[in-house]
Amino acid sequence: MSSRDRASFDPPLDFRRRFRLLRKIEVIYFTESYLEVMDYKPEPEPLSESSKRLFSFGVIADIQYADLEDGYNFQGNRRRYYRHSLLHLQGAIEHWNQESSPPRCVLQLGDIIDGYNAQYKASERSLERVMNTFQMLKVPVHHTWGNHEFYNFSRDYLTNSKLNTKFLEDQIAHHPETVPSEDYYAYHFVPFPKFRFILLDAYDMSVLGVDQSSPKYQQCLKILREHNPNTELNSPQGLHEPQFVQFNGGFSQEQLNWLNEVLTFSDRNQEKVVIVSHLPIYPEASDTVCLAWNYRDALAVIWSHKCVVCFFAGHTHDGGYSEDPYGVHHVNIEGVIETAPDSQAFGTVHVYPDKMMLEGRGRVPDRIMNYRKE
Repeated sequence: MSSRDRASFDPPLDFRRRFRLLRKIEVIYFTESYLEVMDYKPEPEPLSESSKRLFSFGVIADIQYADLEDGYNFQGNRRRYYRHSLLHLQGAIEHWNQESSPPRCVLQLGDIIDGYNAQYKASERSLERVMNTFQMLKVPVHHTWGNHEFYNFSRDYLTNSKLNTKFLEDQIAHHPETVPSEDYYAYHFVPFPKFRFILLDAYDMSVLGVDQSSPKYQQCLKILREHNPNTELNSPQGLHEPQFVQFNGGFSQEQLNWLNEVLTFSDRNQEKVVIVSHLPIYPEASDTVCLAWNYRDALAVIWSHKCVVCFFAGHTHDGGYSEDPYGVHHVNIEGVIETAPDSQAFGTVHVYPDKMMLEGRGRVPDRIMNYRKE
């Protein structure tokens, strides 16, 4: 085609100008529309009943404070920050105190000071220092007892110490069967209507902290030796049930019967229950060497009821989590003692009508724990 022929196909100049103008208008219109879509923010929907937070509580485990240089665990492969653990506790307390909606309480899951304190005759001094730190907390703290408490003190001493927070328990009127025995350290309380918390004594059956001439010590030693033939009773080597070591313990039948009565009441009154223990009881959430001796008996009681939603424990230092077949969430909180100075290890649990949400700090991960459907 000649240039002259091509010229005959070119649109008139006026038409070309108008075409370019129309394209500019289209581009401008498209750009403005796109920006409007990008800037569009839908109006927030009103909160449903299930999304309204009811209350919260704090959790912290295995502080194991000692006025000592950093060291290692018994295997020599895990660093422990004995002095810095107190600074971690201070940081956790500052966080809870500054929350716009403070927690109803804090659960201290045991091993508050390290066993090394007994070796250096510093048990009372170290405990006093940690308890003075806890006094800065603006809400109640509930203390559970772990193996390191018993490395430092006898059961009689602990019963008469500031680590006994049984005075914070709630009584259920006209139900004497829900009153715990003085033979073990356990109680229950209600931080919010229709929610009951139960603290268990995982060393109710133990060779730690009891007089070696007592019948209970002899009974527990017999149980331990029947399951652990090792000369070193803290060693799980070769054991079919590795939880039968001296640094663990168990629940007496009397305590389990009491637990059953409290859970029966909670079932009947449509309460949700949180259980707290130093020792974990669910193998999928823990190293088996850290489980309570008779964890199966505890699970059998819990699984015979519908009210239990969460079981919090410490002891493992590494933490752990699993939901069991009955919808109970087993949460083991990471230990402060093995938390580096540039990290943290505590959490705040926010409670809703349909779930609990663990907001972790540092080594403690966030978790969403939905209640099982009826």
